[in-house]
Amino acid sequence: MLSYRHSFHAGNHADMLKHAVQALILDKLKAKAKPFIYLDSHSGAGLYDLHGDEARKTAEFRGGIERLLAARNDFSELADFFAVINSHNRGTALRHYPGSPEIARQLMREQDRLMLMELHNNEVEILKANMAGDPRIAIHHRDGFEGLPALLPPTPARGLALIDPSYELKTDYDRVVSSIRQANERWPIGCYAIWYPRLGKQRDQSATMLRQLAALPLKNLLVAELSVAPQSAEFGMHGSGMAILNAPWQLDSQLASLLPRLHDALAPDGAGDWSVRWLIEPD
Repeated sequence: MLSYRHSFHAGNHADMLKHAVQALILDKLKAKAKPFIYLDSHSGAGLYDLHGDEARKTAEFRGGIERLLAARNDFSELADFFAVINSHNRGTALRHYPGSPEIARQLMREQDRLMLMELHNNEVEILKANMAGDPRIAIHHRDGFEGLPALLPPTPARGLALIDPSYELKTDYDRVVSSIRQANERWPIGCYAIWYPRLGKQRDQSATMLRQLAALPLKNLLVAELSVAPQSAEFGMHGSGMAILNAPWQLDSQLASLLPRLHDALAPDGAGDWSVRWLIEPD
């Protein structure tokens, strides 16, 4: 949806799950010397000012990255993620938060490639400015649902695609499933990480989307969910999830170790829950 601006939500609890998973998968891909590609279907601006009007209006980062940084000593596996955050802030002050394109840009190697998509006119111009000067990056001003399968199969042939729409339109859930179906036909060896919100009972469509994904001819499907508050009847995002197709080896055990600690850091009152489960078991 062209009205959506992630600057209102940058650094919140959902970003902590999404970017932790992203960093862990990128680390797995770097275990081999062969180059890989990172694709981002809904890139946003790439970097966000937490002192800006949008971020200050919601202050969602206080329940996300601010809490996680206070407990960073408990998360040795996220050291690279924290290093990216440190690179945009002075000392212990928290002013800027990197989006998924910037996290990928800093964590990837010289031989790797990034392919970023963004439809919003203003966001894509900011993204281009933030990513300027890096020859590894190609930016496409296009709809990520259409663009992802259209740009596949990629070169190099191994890599990660992050699908992170706003879900402000109910049709986004169906478009995720359709995009993954087409993308998997063209790039069956790719790793796909799909973020989704967990909303109030009357609005939440994540279970339906997961059932539809699990009905596709996929090799495997891993789901990690984190909630930091009770589920309301109608409004509010109490948590989020990541559905991961072709998850790297042992990512499930990594997440089973990470998520309870992540929940403790982000939900100090003990509200909410976490889970890691296979919807389609790997062979």
